[in-house]
Amino acid sequence: MSDFGVLSLLPPLIAIILAIWTKRVILALFSGVWIGGVMVSGWNPITGTTQTLQWILFSVTSAWKENGNIVTDLWNTKILLFDFLIGAGVGLIYKSGGAFAIGQALANRVRTSRGASILGWLLGVLIFFDDYTNTIIVGNTMRPITDRARVSREMLAYIDDSTAAPVAGLAVVSTWIGYEVGLIGDSFSKLQNADLASVGGAYGAWMHSVPYRFYSILAIILVLIVAYTHRHYGSMLHAEYRTRTENKVLRDGASPMMTTEADLGMPKDNGSAHFFIWPLLTLIFATLYGMWYTGGGTAAYAKGGLMGVLGNSDSALALLWGSFAMVVVAFILVVGTKKMTIEEAENAMVRGMKQMVIANTILVMAWSIKQATDAVGTAPYIVSLAKAAGVSGSWIPLIVFLIAMFISFTTGTSWGTFSIMLPIAIPLTYGITGRIGPELFASIGAVFAGGIFGDHCSPISDTTIMSSMFSGSDHIDHVSTQLPYAMTASGVGIVLYLLFGLGIHSWAILLPVGFMLLVGVWYLLSEWYGRRYGIPHGRVQVYVVDE
Repeated sequence: MSDFGVLSLLPPLIAIILAIWTKRVILALFSGVWIGGVMVSGWNPITGTTQTLQWILFSVTSAWKENGNIVTDLWNTKILLFDFLIGAGVGLIYKSGGAFAIGQALANRVRTSRGASILGWLLGVLIFFDDYTNTIIVGNTMRPITDRARVSREMLAYIDDSTAAPVAGLAVVSTWIGYEVGLIGDSFSKLQNADLASVGGAYGAWMHSVPYRFYSILAIILVLIVAYTHRHYGSMLHAEYRTRTENKVLRDGASPMMTTEADLGMPKDNGSAHFFIWPLLTLIFATLYGMWYTGGGTAAYAKGGLMGVLGNSDSALALLWGSFAMVVVAFILVVGTKKMTIEEAENAMVRGMKQMVIANTILVMAWSIKQATDAVGTAPYIVSLAKAAGVSGSWIPLIVFLIAMFISFTTGTSWGTFSIMLPIAIPLTYGITGRIGPELFASIGAVFAGGIFGDHCSPISDTTIMSSMFSGSDHIDHVSTQLPYAMTASGVGIVLYLLFGLGIHSWAILLPVGFMLLVGVWYLLSEWYGRRYGIPHGRVQVYVVDE
C-alpha cells in the first residue's frame, strides 16, 4: 500500500461524484477503479489500465495479493452465482404466475398506499436474519402490491433498503452478529488487563453496544413514520406525488435495475400461490440449514452455542445452497404440475438470470473499487486524521461514527469498515478511559452504526444495489430519494454522540431525546418542502385501491 495522503480520497470521490452527476453507475465505478490503478502504477495510464483489469479479475474470482502471493476465498464468486440463481428462481416464480398470485392474495387485504407501505416495513423487520435475503423477499413480494397501491418504486426501495442492513445489524440472531462478535473478541484479545468476562464476553459487549447504534435504530423508526404519515421531503416527495397523481411508479426515462415484465413477458394466468410460497420457504430453510452446517452444527453449538455456529458459518455458501434449492423446487413445481413445459421453464430461468447481469456488473465494480481504495490507502488515511485529534474518551464515539460514515459511504462496505475501525476504536477508547464502560460500548456502537450508514445509502454498496434491483427501481433515483432520510437519521445520531461527549452517557436518556429530535426534524423538513413545492405539509394523499 502506498502513502498518497489526501490523494487517496480520489478513487471513491470520483466514483461517487460521477455516479450522481452522470447517472451511469458502471462508468462511474470503473472510473474510480481506473484512477486508483493509475495512481498505484506511478501515474502511468497504460500500466494503470492493466492494474485495473487485474483488480476486476480478482473481484470476480474472490482473489487478492498478500505478501506477493495470490489468496482466494471465493466469497464474491459465491455471491455472483447466488444472484444469478436468485434471478433464475424469480424468473420461474414470476412467469408461472406465482408472484402475481401471492401479490393478489395480499393485495386483497391491503387496500391503501398506507397499508402497502407499512406492510413492506413490517416484512422487512420480520425478515431479520440476513440483509440479502431481506432485500430479495421484501422487494419481490411487495412490488406488485405497492404498484397496485400507487406507491413509487423509489419508496419501495427505501423501505427495502432501510429494513435490510439496519435490521440485520441489530438482530440477536443473524448472519451479521457472528462476524461482529468475532471482531469484538479479536480486538479485546490484544488488550492487556481487559476483563471482558465482566460484561459477558464479546457477546455481552455486543449487547451493551446495541442501544448506542443510534443511526440504525432511528433509520428503522423513520421509515415507519414516513410510511404511516405519507409526509415526505426531498426527491421522495416528488416521486410519491408523481405516483399518486399520475400513476407512474417510475419517472419517465428511468432505468429500473430489474425489468421483470420486459425480460420475461406477462405471467401465466391462474398462477398458484404455492409456486411462490414453497420456493421461498425452501430458500429460507435451506439457507438457515446451510449456515448451521457450515458453522459446525451440533459440535459448534455445544462449544459456543448459536453464536458459535454463526461465527463459523459461511453465509455466502449457505445463500448459494438456498438459492439453488429454491430453483430446484420451483422447477419441479411448475413442470410437475404442467403449468410450464421444460422448455418454458428453462427459458424463464435464463431470462431471469439476464435480469441480474447489470446488477452483478455493478457488484463487480463495487468490489473492484474496494481493492483500489485498499491499494491507495483511503481508509488508513482517514483513520490517521482521527487519531491525531487526541480527544477524551467521551468524544471518541462521535469521531468514530463520522469516520465510519465516510469510509463506508466512499467504499460501499459496512463489513470492511467494521474490520478497519473496531481494531482501532476499541484499543483507543480503552487506552484512554482504562475501563470497560459506556464510552467503550458507545464506540463499538458508533462503528457499527457508521458502517451501516454507508451500506445503507452509498450508491456503490451491494445492499443498496440489491434494494434497487429487487424493488425494480432506477438505482440513482433510489439513492437520491433515500439520502435525505439517511442524512436525517445520521444527523440526529451525530447530535446524540455530541450529547454523549458532553457527559450524557445513559442510552435510556439519549434514545428518547433522539426520537423527539427525529420527529421534530422530519416534521420541519416536510413542512418546508411542502410549502416550497405547493404540497401542503409535504403530505401525499393516501390512495385507496378501487374494487
